[in-house]
Amino acid sequence: MPIFSFLLFVFISSFTPGPNNIMSMAFANKHGYKKTIRFCLGVGVGFFFITLLCSFLNNILISALPIIELPLTILGVTYMLYLAYKILTSKDLDDGNIESNSNGFFIGILLQFVNPKGILFGITVVSTFILPYYNSYFSYFLFSLFLGIVGVMSTFSWSLFGSIFQKHLLQYRQQFNIAMAVLLAYSAFSILIK
Repeated sequence: MPIFSFLLFVFISSFTPGPNNIMSMAFANKHGYKKTIRFCLGVGVGFFFITLLCSFLNNILISALPIIELPLTILGVTYMLYLAYKILTSKDLDDGNIESNSNGFFIGILLQFVNPKGILFGITVVSTFILPYYNSYFSYFLFSLFLGIVGVMSTFSWSLFGSIFQKHLLQYRQQFNIAMAVLLAYSAFSILIK
């Protein structure tokens, strides 16, 4: 396996703006870093499962992709636009809404199953870098674990940025929410354009 190409692809794809990173930054800005950790861990666990499923079901997914691509894309884009709307309409830091805190772990997991960027990334990394070189279930598990950890690292870094600048962003909350919502909407529409 070309390790450098694999790592470059994984880290660039994981650390660039996308639904996971934008949501973690917005959560940390609104609720603080500690309360966002659950969401970040959920993203990692969800991405671990997505990658593992891609590894085990790659042949089925590749043959079924033309059939499921449009519904998956529509579902994912709709959910991402809903998240952008929620960010855009969110209130001040202490608005009493702790739903995202208490359920952040499950939101992080579920986001992976409607995140077309993540699913297509999983299919791409598995079919390009893993399956041609490895064929044991243990190696699929290890690569999935590695990619889940990278997912946690990327969302942690984005949430750290959101929490560090929390005090500064409070005075520009509306502009920040607009920017984050626009980035998330851009992520959604960029999936449609391909």
